[in-house]
Amino acid sequence: MSGGERRVYTVSELTAGIKGTLEGMFPAVWVEGEISNLRVPSSGHAYFTLKDEGAQLSAVLFRGRGRRVRFEPEDGMHVLAFGGLDVYAARGQYQLVVELMEPQGLGALQLAFEQLKRKLEAEGLFDDGRKRKLPVYPRVIGIVTSPTGAAIRDMLNIIGRRFGDLRILIAPVRVQGDGAPAEIVQALVNLQEMAELDVIVVGRGGGSIEDLWAFNDETVARAIVACRVPVISAVGHETDFTIADFVADLRAPTPSGAAELVVREKLAVIERLVDLYARLKQAMTADVTAQRERLHFLARRRVLTDPARALRDLYRRLDDLQGRLRLGLRAGQRQIRHRLALLTQALSARNPAARISADVALLGQLRGRLVSGAAHGVQASRARFATSVGRLESLSPLAVLSRGYSVTRLPSGALVRSAAQARAGDLLEILLHQGALGARVTEVRERDERHQV
Repeated sequence: MSGGERRVYTVSELTAGIKGTLEGMFPAVWVEGEISNLRVPSSGHAYFTLKDEGAQLSAVLFRGRGRRVRFEPEDGMHVLAFGGLDVYAARGQYQLVVELMEPQGLGALQLAFEQLKRKLEAEGLFDDGRKRKLPVYPRVIGIVTSPTGAAIRDMLNIIGRRFGDLRILIAPVRVQGDGAPAEIVQALVNLQEMAELDVIVVGRGGGSIEDLWAFNDETVARAIVACRVPVISAVGHETDFTIADFVADLRAPTPSGAAELVVREKLAVIERLVDLYARLKQAMTADVTAQRERLHFLARRRVLTDPARALRDLYRRLDDLQGRLRLGLRAGQRQIRHRLALLTQALSARNPAARISADVALLGQLRGRLVSGAAHGVQASRARFATSVGRLESLSPLAVLSRGYSVTRLPSGALVRSAAQARAGDLLEILLHQGALGARVTEVRERDERHQV
């Protein structure tokens, strides 16, 4: 290319070049980081970001590869992811396509175990109240295990030795490997089709956590919970614990222990039956003896030796009751007649005609009292009026004038009570009993010697 020429790439060409370079340089790498922004759409693919203190990297775990990851990825989890870089040309974005993933610190299987345990416990599948008791004397026992392992031989030997007449249904399955959980689930379903089935034992011998992993599968756990009969989990050794142990109705430390738990020893059962028979026989003998003594006692009672006596007593009691009944009827009749007379009298007293007649008489009395009271009131009022008129007349000035007295007034209308009120020459008005006189003062005297004593 000469100095004056430019090499121009299209976006697609440049992106394709970067894609080839990156994918060629990093076809398979292990990347350590913290998961964030995890999202799983309906497609089942998991999209997330791996980050550390200085950078972040987009990553994707496709559904097909996700089945190989034993645990559930979560935000904040520190992991090691293995895969190759890929450029998504449509967005111009590069990302890590994860093929494998392991948690940092705790192992992947142990982490998956803890996650499933928390999930099922939160749903209440470990609650003791949900679990059922084993049948005391099972007749048909189902066993889900490997047909070639030592576990089945140990269980059959112990069951045969303890109680050899039981019916045992064996559902052979693989107890480890990828297909083991599905076979265990199907075996549980098949056994439940037997109507006479009483209990199921599911388990295997000891091994590593990888060997026992089929019994940590969620589908196996839910199949155990869904069983219509009690289930005993007998997986591994006494120190081994699986999810099946937690959801089962009873955990046995070993397959041999499960056989001992589910089947009682025949000799112990026989001894128990013999003891129960002896106790039953003793109780029946005591009961028969007590009933025989009671029979002898009853046989000596007069009701059996002289049955007619009871009838005679009943005849006498019947006659007595008949006499008391007649007396009672007569007394009742007398009481009824007396009550009838009282009610008749009370009814007569409440007769409307009688009440009207009484009210008419009362009305006449009240009318007479009203007339008499009114006349008396008028007379009393007249007397009081005459008395008041007399008192009024005695106090009236006109009455005083009729006795010869007079009233003198000044022109101003003031009454003259003293000679000092007038002077010679003043006009006065003298009021008499009949009429008035006009006068003039000719003389004023302070005292009238004619009236002095």
